[in-house]
Amino acid sequence: MAKSSGQSAGAARPATSNPDSVGVDTETRAKRFMKSALAILGETGRTDFTVLEVVERSKTSLRSFYQHFSTKDELLLALIDKIMSESTKQWREATTGLQSTKALRVLIDRICTPAESSTQDRVNRGLTDYNDHLAETLPREYARVLSPLHELIKDIISGGIAEGSFRADLDVNATAALIMQSALGAMRLRVLGAELNGVPIDADHIYDFCVSGLIERGHPI
Repeated sequence: MAKSSGQSAGAARPATSNPDSVGVDTETRAKRFMKSALAILGETGRTDFTVLEVVERSKTSLRSFYQHFSTKDELLLALIDKIMSESTKQWREATTGLQSTKALRVLIDRICTPAESSTQDRVNRGLTDYNDHLAETLPREYARVLSPLHELIKDIISGGIAEGSFRADLDVNATAALIMQSALGAMRLRVLGAELNGVPIDADHIYDFCVSGLIERGHPI
């Protein structure tokens, strides 16, 4: 998950040294901390690392870290913000101009695409597990990070209503939030489904579940 237009809770904070180099210093160091956190995640798949581990990995100082982020939560929120913003931009480009059910299909497929490497899988699992924590500790900021994806799903639903493919009585905001949560939880669902019934829950299951509540009666899925 480039930065969205809103100010992130984990956005870089101005350094107090040379004012002429604040922008460059802030961007470079903030990125360094996020890169270090990403490397730790890729190696361990865990988010219980400490700020000190991030600082040591980035070869900076605790003082520098706290000039940019107040807590580890803010650092990980900024990382998720970057990943989500970049991903959603790609997903919007991939779905623009498609008929609504096709757009939803493509979006869910992209969200649920398995990791291409074990490193990426560890990153995905670590951040997915941390989402619930961020939703509790920084709910407003976390909601802002997810808002680009929520807006994309709202646009797809609204387009489907305008086409006559989706029910006109849908609560677009609530329905988009439910679809978003179902798709983002795909990694957990994949594991849980296999444990419950021996069959991993995949993009096909999620799409069928979501679209069945959207379409007008008699309209083909």
